[in-house]
Amino acid sequence: MDQTAETRPEPVRELTPEVSAALDRLADRFRGADGIGMQVLGLVGGQAENLLERLPGPVRTQLDQATRKALEVAFDAAHASRNRLRDGSDWLNTVATTAMGAAGGFGGLPTALAELPVTTTVLLRAIQGIAADEGFDPEDRTVRMQCLQVFAAAGPLARDDGTDVAFLTTRITLTGAAVHGLIARIAPRLATVLGQKLAAQTVPVIGAVAGAATNYAFTSYYQEMARVYFGLRRLARDSGLEVDVLLREFRLRVDPPKRIA
Repeated sequence: MDQTAETRPEPVRELTPEVSAALDRLADRFRGADGIGMQVLGLVGGQAENLLERLPGPVRTQLDQATRKALEVAFDAAHASRNRLRDGSDWLNTVATTAMGAAGGFGGLPTALAELPVTTTVLLRAIQGIAADEGFDPEDRTVRMQCLQVFAAAGPLARDDGTDVAFLTTRITLTGAAVHGLIARIAPRLATVLGQKLAAQTVPVIGAVAGAATNYAFTSYYQEMARVYFGLRRLARDSGLEVDVLLREFRLRVDPPKRIA
């Protein structure tokens, strides 16, 4: 006789149908964010893991530093732009970064590198707009850091199993060096992601097309991650449930328990 064992605890029972339905929608959104990135990999050829090998050695060794600098610039620049520019729709943000990616890829590696901090700033600005759309104040420093935390999600060219939820669980604390500490933790992982983006943009002949497609995928992906990140926090606020409870329920939906026969 087969015996079945759960590797995860049973779902919490006090969820209302409305909360459960909202979690289902967020989980569907989370899982659906991977498709575009896989299409980009098909366009440029190869796998995410070997894209970095296409970059010159000196560029690979400088990726961490370049990424950290891009995040530091973006953190201040994206916030400052809120006094001058209104939040754009997800679609408009995607159009803008897609055009940037085409321009970056057109000139090869030098222009792709120059485009990197600009695109990072636009992406962070878009994430701040999503936070505001979900009812959070981007003027609040904690919310600004939560926006930065969205970049801790695995990139669209790497995450193909729909189970990377660790970035959703990190608690933000405010200290004097909190922003720099957060950037220091995010930068190594994001450097790998941005390295894949740069490599895709330098594909011979189709660099501009690959750059546009890659930026389209990146913008769509991180906007979806931001919708999930702040959607969960809005659901916690509106339902009165703890974020940890909702995160556990969310994970059960995107990474169901494996049954052992």
